[in-house]
Amino acid sequence: MMTTTQQHSTKQDILQYLLREGKATALELADSLEVSPQAIRRHLKDLEAEGLIQYRSLQSGMGRPQHIYELTTQGRDRFPNRYSEFAVSLLDTLTETVGRDGVIALLEKQWERKAMEYRRLLGVGSVQERVAKLVEIRRNEGYMAEYHPVETNNFQHQDAVNQLMFLEHNCAISNVAETFPSVCGNELEMFAAVLPDCTVERTQWIINGEHRCGYLITSQCRNQDL
Repeated sequence: MMTTTQQHSTKQDILQYLLREGKATALELADSLEVSPQAIRRHLKDLEAEGLIQYRSLQSGMGRPQHIYELTTQGRDRFPNRYSEFAVSLLDTLTETVGRDGVIALLEKQWERKAMEYRRLLGVGSVQERVAKLVEIRRNEGYMAEYHPVETNNFQHQDAVNQLMFLEHNCAISNVAETFPSVCGNELEMFAAVLPDCTVERTQWIINGEHRCGYLITSQCRNQDL
């Protein structure tokens, strides 16, 4: 019999999987988490009752429709968010004091200071080593971050460019970004500043309704290891 602690752990695993992947069926969850489909469906029913997940039905062929599960806003809020409502309230007060342009300038200055601190923490090393350190830093700040190399089929070209995908499955400053979307631009500039030998391009954006933020990091050094 599964204990209460095990049940809590499995439910948390489900929430983390949906945060990372965006959506999944019960069978995909069962396979990935190595839990029986029957147990997964019980957990999904509980999580839905708690308002943490929702599903939509997808008809495929003549059989029964599949349920595709994803997190609700309440489910996403289960993950760390350090700034939240207090930060937005503080920025609103600053806006009344120094004006919106003044607040945007202050935020830009803050990101510049953060970039300098990141550069110091990342130190020297290969691009992959520095991105791995960046992932660790961001996780400590409340982000569910990860990275992976980008595979290409361009083997015949000697000057193939090395690339990494940097992903953040939640946004620790989502409330701030909704009110001051300029911080997302500042964040992109910050990543580019801390990896000066790379180009950094945003490929996915939570503010645009996508389930994560993604950044394509391209090394400017060809024919060299990341």
